[in-house]
Amino acid sequence: MNRAQGDAESRMKNIAMIGVALIALSALPPLAKGHEQHAHESYSAGEPGNPRKPSRTIEVEMSEMAYEPARIEVKRGEQIRFVVRNVGKEDHEFLLASTEDNLKHAEAMKKNSRMEHDDPNGVRLAPNKSSEIVWKFTKSGTFEYSCLIPNHREYGMTGRITVK
Repeated sequence: MNRAQGDAESRMKNIAMIGVALIALSALPPLAKGHEQHAHESYSAGEPGNPRKPSRTIEVEMSEMAYEPARIEVKRGEQIRFVVRNVGKEDHEFLLASTEDNLKHAEAMKKNSRMEHDDPNGVRLAPNKSSEIVWKFTKSGTFEYSCLIPNHREYGMTGRITVK
């Protein structure tokens, strides 16, 4: 075999190996994403607010399996600055979305209960910690805030927001 034939054969083997590798990679299941990697083209309950614009402040306390207040009313287009405090003895979450979206997310949390949240519509807090969320309600309807740590939502840790 001359050198040109050897080079051609080597190139063909490389192409075949690349093809096999690509086929093998395409058969793998997609990688799971942590919550902080979710791409949100839109949020079911509105959109992140602008902290530099005026807003009404609503304080929300989280305790063992309850929120105070458990019901909130806002106007469509209104921007709210939520001051969320965990006054309980264990970690809790405040995740603002539609019930459907929160139920889907709750299923993912069952598989990864330590999932970190890095979205503008939610926060996970240790006991005696607080945080703020600024949110603009651009859609009318009924939405919820809930704790998606496994079993917390099932034990009643949800609140309702009515947007009129």
